[in-house]
Amino acid sequence: MSEETMAITLPTSPHGLAPDRYLDREISWLAFNRRVLEMAEDNSIPLLERVNYLSIFASNMDEFFMVRVAGLQRRLATGLAVRSPSGLSPKEVLSSISKDAHELQLRHAHLFLDVIEPELEQNGIHLVRWPELREDEKQHLKSYFEDHIFPVLTPLAVDPAHPFPYISGLSLNLAVVLKKAESPIEHFARVKVPPLLPRFVLIPSKEDTSEVRYVPLEDVIGEFISLLFPGMEVVQHHNFRVTRNEDLDVDEDEGENLLLALEKELLRRRFGPPVRLEIADDMNPQVLELLIRELDISKQDVYTLPSPLDLTGLQDIASLPRPELRNRPHQVLTNRYLHPRDDEELDIFAVLKKRE
Repeated sequence: MSEETMAITLPTSPHGLAPDRYLDREISWLAFNRRVLEMAEDNSIPLLERVNYLSIFASNMDEFFMVRVAGLQRRLATGLAVRSPSGLSPKEVLSSISKDAHELQLRHAHLFLDVIEPELEQNGIHLVRWPELREDEKQHLKSYFEDHIFPVLTPLAVDPAHPFPYISGLSLNLAVVLKKAESPIEHFARVKVPPLLPRFVLIPSKEDTSEVRYVPLEDVIGEFISLLFPGMEVVQHHNFRVTRNEDLDVDEDEGENLLLALEKELLRRRFGPPVRLEIADDMNPQVLELLIRELDISKQDVYTLPSPLDLTGLQDIASLPRPELRNRPHQVLTNRYLHPRDDEELDIFAVLKKRE
């Protein structure tokens, strides 16, 4: 061995590094979901795969707000406004998230309405609105409403005897404005869209055709919503959706009480504070002000979007049996050296030794 001394270069002092050398975890996660959206925008990808990416993007955003945004808001509320390694405070991160998330959600909604939905129609998959339906289709949906939807609806009105109802997380709702025929006083009611029913209602076709037609479930409810309020006049109704804090805050070091702490935290999570309010872009400003006040949510956390809201339900459309509109299935092939002979069992180690 040479007696010469080897030169060793020591790393430079961290004090000389740029303060913004780290990416913020939450902001970088949004950049990841932006990439998911870009996959939906890629017209070289089969159509139903792009629809699936739209659904994944929406589901990812739900999870992001329920956990990541909720965690940041809780840190602010408890006074733990410590800067992250990226150098940003929770308030600065939330401001950046709000800016990016508003842009991404609008981009997501318009991609579906302006690009994906027309392409679906060209391929015989139609998402129609109520005025576009034929009379026989309207009659079928009226029967469907009476038999399947009406029995599971629970309208909740707001009046001096009934406070503003609890709005569960990720539920799609109709905000309904009512009044009596002889009175100018308007009342508010909330109708929850049943989550157990299909997000998009299939309209049966009398013709033997590969084309399918769907109508959003909330459109069907909205058309017959007056049946829920006999003796009242429905002035207007609007769609909205609430995302709540569902982040878990459990001290895992408390082994003896971990189960009890987890049970309490899961119960508390159901009633976590709202972190996002999605509203249809035709919502009356007075109704919006009521929701903001009663939900105790900031205007920064309100997302105004074109209908339909909650595009996680596109997963049902992405699952349609149209193989020509999705990627070819992956064919699993076994390496020829790993095929056992008829008269002997495969010895993987012998194959590895031989092929080395």
